[in-house]
Amino acid sequence: MIIDFHVHVFSKNIRDDRSTYFPDETAFKLLYESPKSKLVGATETLRMMDEEGIDKSVIFGFPWRNADTFKRENDYIIETVQKYPDRFIGLACFDAMNPEAAAETERCLDAGLRGVGELAFYESGIDEACIDALDPIMALCREQGRITLIHTNEPVGHTYPGKSPNTLVQIYRMLQAFPENTIVLAHWGAGIFFYNLLKREVKASLKHVRYDTAASPFLYDVDIYAMAGQMAGQDKVLLGTDYPLLKPGRYFGDMEKSGISPEETAAICGGNARELLGL
Repeated sequence: MIIDFHVHVFSKNIRDDRSTYFPDETAFKLLYESPKSKLVGATETLRMMDEEGIDKSVIFGFPWRNADTFKRENDYIIETVQKYPDRFIGLACFDAMNPEAAAETERCLDAGLRGVGELAFYESGIDEACIDALDPIMALCREQGRITLIHTNEPVGHTYPGKSPNTLVQIYRMLQAFPENTIVLAHWGAGIFFYNLLKREVKASLKHVRYDTAASPFLYDVDIYAMAGQMAGQDKVLLGTDYPLLKPGRYFGDMEKSGISPEETAAICGGNARELLGL
């Protein structure tokens, strides 16, 4: 079973008139103002999955600031999962700073979504205020054994739309704040798994953390697959394509070039996610 752990889908309202949302949703504008930034719905995603050999996808929308928008988009995720339960696993997405975020978490978990994500702080980084805002959300996920997917990105290198000002210290402090939560860090967790090599403290703080591969072909050499496996453990790595940014084939090609074993590839492409999700 091949599972893509990082796929964005949007309702027809968003796809048909994205510019309507730009004035109030500056982070959305930052990522999707260019017409080259594709927006897809469930039907197009299913077509891609069939073409690329993906059995299941973990789907979610965008961390909208506006509560009416994120409720409507989360409803779309809920409806999609209910319509295609064998193909989609859903996460609730919203701006964690919104006062209604905890209530929305509870609503969506009660509706059958498997967690929350991709939560992101594109314009602030993951500062103390963000960690405080995450607290009630993380408590609900922890109590119900659900996952949380958090956007992270490397704090050095070239800039691009959606690259937040997060730092490794901020990411680490967030993980320390929620040591018993199952957290997936998008985009290889900004490379924080390197610090598993430290002899004290960090291994315990990263015990329940996983890392997805989203946007890896744009960001990292193929060697990251072997290196992440050595430092974090191959059981902690999840295939995430960030579709429609990239299709799975790009990742399959990189894994083949990386020299990791077929068994390690199979774990990244589905085995690890299957265990994490209890499938």
